[in-house]
Amino acid sequence: MDRTRPNLGPIYDTGFHVFVKRAFAAGVVWAVLVTVLPGVALADDPLTPFPIWPGGVGPGSEGVTVQETVVERSADPAARHDRYTVGITRPHLSLYRPAHPNGTALLVMPGGGYLRVVVDKEGDEIGRRLSAAGVTVFVLTYRLPGDGHVHAADVPLQDAQRAMRLIRARAAEWGVDPHKVGAMGLSAGGHVAGSLGTRYDAPVYTPQDAADRLSARPDFLALVYPVVSMDPAIAHLGSRAQLLGDNPTPAQDAAYSTDLAVTARTPPTFLLHADDDPAVPVENSLRFYAALHSAEVPAELHIFQKGGHGFGIRGVTGLPAAAWPDLYIAWVRGLGMMP
Repeated sequence: MDRTRPNLGPIYDTGFHVFVKRAFAAGVVWAVLVTVLPGVALADDPLTPFPIWPGGVGPGSEGVTVQETVVERSADPAARHDRYTVGITRPHLSLYRPAHPNGTALLVMPGGGYLRVVVDKEGDEIGRRLSAAGVTVFVLTYRLPGDGHVHAADVPLQDAQRAMRLIRARAAEWGVDPHKVGAMGLSAGGHVAGSLGTRYDAPVYTPQDAADRLSARPDFLALVYPVVSMDPAIAHLGSRAQLLGDNPTPAQDAAYSTDLAVTARTPPTFLLHADDDPAVPVENSLRFYAALHSAEVPAELHIFQKGGHGFGIRGVTGLPAAAWPDLYIAWVRGLGMMP
């Protein structure tokens, strides 16, 4: 694999910052199947997810027969969950309402290699941590491209666009400033978020109601060990195969490489990656940062020497990388998007 880094040019220009830290991640094993009805929270979860599409089923998924299922991987679920969801036709949001909302909102897209959507490490735990800082957090369970949906490669982006518009449409109800709504994606969810940040106005679905007249552009963007490029030299090949099939054309690779879609209108972006990531090479974040730098979009890049992949918050407890949520919050405040 060609791991040659792009030429970033001068990386300390005004509005840009690169910060290197060190950390590593822990792994998880074991799996137990738990089936739930679509859109219904697990019994021990006080949050009730709600659908984002009128009628529940996403456009182009009407004939899909997969069963929404939650898989538990934790060896001790009573102590700590480690779940993911598969078989999604009714994408939904879980809302984390802070005790003292500050008007800032965040749409979170967990990862899962486009095979699954992680529930806890990259969803629930992110929601709880950032809502404790006053942010109203929405975690999106989005459809997966390999489940037989029409326009399969675009269903995650359809769901992300719709979720962003719905948050803005109901902003007053949730005490949210519609001009302070960000997006965060982790791993393959970083590809969803990166697609939203670069293709927010792409006409990937037929408008459903008044909410779809609103902008889907995030006001700020965070990509955490993200899948960015479909270039086989640095791509996460599993995500690429799920999204585009086993033999995508060079044109498809280019169309779904989010770094190639960056423009001056791409939102200010916070990037986080580990240099030793064995699944998604750090070059993905470097390429997105280089594109932002070229387009003169304000950006901040944090590369930790160690951390592996999929660490979320829990995987780096006690290590330098554990500071990343605080670094992110400070960055959002620096943008003027959070008091």
